[in-house]
Amino acid sequence: MQFIYVMDPMCGWCYGFQPELERFLTPYPDAQVSWIMGGLAPDTTQPMAESLRDTIASYWVEIERRTSVTFNHDFWHLNTPVRSTYQACRAVIAAQSLAEQGSQKHGAMVMAKTIQAAYYQQAKNPSLDATLVGCAMAIGLDDVQFESALHAAETEAQFQQHLDIARQLQVTGFPALFYVNENGYAYPLTLGFCYADDLAQRLASCIKK
Repeated sequence: MQFIYVMDPMCGWCYGFQPELERFLTPYPDAQVSWIMGGLAPDTTQPMAESLRDTIASYWVEIERRTSVTFNHDFWHLNTPVRSTYQACRAVIAAQSLAEQGSQKHGAMVMAKTIQAAYYQQAKNPSLDATLVGCAMAIGLDDVQFESALHAAETEAQFQQHLDIARQLQVTGFPALFYVNENGYAYPLTLGFCYADDLAQRLASCIKK
């Protein structure tokens, strides 16, 4: 069983979707899931506009209402938010590469969840390298190795490949989950937040085709 999951570690709806994704995948412990970083917001150092801060903060309230996750709303007054998620995406890719070199499994998933925890639960700013390095250390990666990988040309090249895949799949929002059949065709199971039961029904329909 193969799936493609297009997400961004700083996407609130992806955070809300994670428990549903894990519940959906429980019957398929050997499933291969390719984690693709979709890149929600390009690199910038400009502080987030007040209006955008208010909009995203309101999203968090809506996500809490619809999902099983909670947010640490202190983030908004403990940090200077920056609308930039690309570096967090690179961090997931770098962690995946280092995990593969060390024969660890699920480097991308573990790193993405750790970034989500730092951001949404611990009110840390994942737009900052220091936060991402701390996340890497928390999952057992060497800080010097990770920071080198984070800024490596190879990581940037892989990230551009991820963005290309997201474009080829015509993903315009996150989370997006695809089932890949034996012929390599990718069926969209969801293009946005979805509950595990709905994903299971859609997968069953795809398998019958």
